[in-house]
Amino acid sequence: MSKSNYRGRFAPTPSGLLHAGSLATALASWLDAKAARGIWLIRIEDLDLPRVVTGADQAILQQLALFGMTSDEPVVFQSQRQNSYKEQLEKLHLQGLTYPCSCSRKEITHLIQGQNGSHSPTQGLIYPGTCRTITPWIDPLELNHCQLAIRVRIPRDDQHQLLRQTVGDFVVRRADQIMSYQLAVVTDDAQQGITHVVRGADLLDNVARQVWLQQVLHLPLVHYLHIPLVLSPQSEKLSKQTMAPAIWPPNLLATLQFLYSAASHLGIQIPNRNIQTVPEWLQSAVLAWPDRQPPGAITF
Repeated sequence: MSKSNYRGRFAPTPSGLLHAGSLATALASWLDAKAARGIWLIRIEDLDLPRVVTGADQAILQQLALFGMTSDEPVVFQSQRQNSYKEQLEKLHLQGLTYPCSCSRKEITHLIQGQNGSHSPTQGLIYPGTCRTITPWIDPLELNHCQLAIRVRIPRDDQHQLLRQTVGDFVVRRADQIMSYQLAVVTDDAQQGITHVVRGADLLDNVARQVWLQQVLHLPLVHYLHIPLVLSPQSEKLSKQTMAPAIWPPNLLATLQFLYSAASHLGIQIPNRNIQTVPEWLQSAVLAWPDRQPPGAITF
């Protein structure tokens, strides 16, 4: 069968090793791409260097390989793509969509509490726009040397009203010069030609910001599919922050057991057969992928 134009990706942060939740997301992303006869890529999102654990990037690639998932093209590392992000930041700036912000999170909290301001159930504090009109214009040549955070101006028109109410003017570059996840991810997706993104439901609230950035930067829009999270016995999200155990199967049987567990979470029923290899299991899983729409998934 001929390949399609589908290009998907899995983009882990190397702040720790993959756990059961990460495996379910990676598997869903890989299956969605392969069921569509598309390309599947791995991107290491190591932009936030203070959070990066030394050696975690290569360990993650080894973990994925154990489960038969390798990138169809060379792996991309965000830490090596700073110039691309700076170019997109300058484009926003030249449109008059950015401004420097000196507000600390503590200051924003006190201001909102004093004004009985808004909180978003998913985003937390909604920036009230304190620095919108009081900070000076920055020359584009000096933008990359500014020691303040850079925010984007969210318009007040109806099309973007929901984004203003739930997020406000969000940061696209931090005061420590680290580019925001939002700006980096839309830049990478566009330059890698990504057409479909499959990720966990915890990233659902990023869609509005990313679509808005894609629109104002004239980047291609992406199809998003968010799968339900894998939860702990205490009904908490599995994460590196909560010390979810890393998955290192000691043998083939354990590897297949991890895959069956991830498939069960995704609502995939693998036919009963004598599967003896990981590639054979993956082939069966591709055939069982339910019209690229797992139970409980949310698409955009």
